[in-house]
Amino acid sequence: MQSFLNDIEPLKQAALAELKAAPDLAALERAKGNWIGTQGKFTALMKQLGSLSKDERPAAGKLINQAKAELEAALAAHREELELKAALPKQPTDFTLPGRRRALGRLHPLTLVTDDIVRSFRRVGFAVADGPEIEDEYHCFDALNTPADHPARDTQDTFYLSTERSSCAPSPGGEGRGEGGRPLLLRTHTSSVQIRVMENQPPPVRIIVPGRVYRRDNADATHNPTFQQIEGLYVDKGVTVGDLKGTVEFVFKELLGSDVKIRFRPHYFSYTEPSFEIDFSSAL
Repeated sequence: MQSFLNDIEPLKQAALAELKAAPDLAALERAKGNWIGTQGKFTALMKQLGSLSKDERPAAGKLINQAKAELEAALAAHREELELKAALPKQPTDFTLPGRRRALGRLHPLTLVTDDIVRSFRRVGFAVADGPEIEDEYHCFDALNTPADHPARDTQDTFYLSTERSSCAPSPGGEGRGEGGRPLLLRTHTSSVQIRVMENQPPPVRIIVPGRVYRRDNADATHNPTFQQIEGLYVDKGVTVGDLKGTVEFVFKELLGSDVKIRFRPHYFSYTEPSFEIDFSSAL
């Protein structure tokens, strides 16, 4: 009995020393296992209570329980210290530095979709071109062979600006409203950027033109006076309808997933030949 009681204090002190000396949480858990875990030294001592007589067990059990409570308190206190230490920044904080402003707002859904489309076209070698939203009549209509009497040129369909650039040269050939000058307007399509690119860059040309365009439409479920448009231009030798279909299929699958279904239907457009309407279906 006496030798059993004499073992309690040295074991407790050794356990306290190891628990308090643990440099991190992992070491603390190992120390816990060494002393009060299932196979720990102090746990083994508690198992020896069964070898004592019935009269000796209460006094011995009381001392062991007191020692165990002391060990568990030391374990909890040191764990709290180590958790606080682990949560502290690794580098000292300079509180004299200016504060960080929280980011406010999010990108507009149209911007997110445009970025996704541009990213898909870039993957197959297209560059992004841009041009002015306030355009002249030559780049918006004349250079695209739009007839002088085409309804798109009327003020019912196009926003013309009241100020004219009197110093501008007349439209080539004196076509349409460009005769004697170039009236300013809000572009009705991004095709004017195609003209500007081809004026300054010889083939091969492979561009997409995302941007805002304007038309005199009353706002309803399918119309708006201003909307977003994206068009592409590919000028090179050996380019075929197969390149068009392959590019469209790739971009649609990039945007809508590999299970998207696409159908090309021959269609008539007065300025492109051949022309297609494109139908698609997607789980989205």
